[in-house]
Amino acid sequence: QVQLVESGGGLVQAGGSLRLSCAASGRTFSNYHMGWFRQAPGKEREFVAAISSSGGVTYYPDSVKGRFTISRDNAKNTVYLQMNSLKPEDTAVYYCAANTIVIPTTTRRAKNWGQGTQVTVSS
Repeated sequence: QVQLVESGGGLVQAGGSLRLSCAASGRTFSNYHMGWFRQAPGKEREFVAAISSSGGVTYYPDSVKGRFTISRDNAKNTVYLQMNSLKPEDTAVYYCAANTIVIPTTTRRAKNWGQGTQVTVSS
């Protein structure tokens, strides 16, 4: 099993930026397709971004397209989520996810999960 550890969350004002990191260990990182999800209080976990194992393909929902960018550094075993123009509705716990077979664009396609990092956007 791959182990995933997120970092980089925090409190930011609306319009600001944050970069989340997810460090992987335990398996060959370059074999894994990676994704980011988020869960706000009282809501279901939702897809935020995903990237193929090579980094050549990315996916975003309309809610974050143009504001968030997913990237990865296979040499550092890390996937990133650059979040710009943050809005209060982006407030949530952000989770990193992995799968070697399919790109995790839904929670059912995510096989491995990190523990999450809190992002709070104040208005």
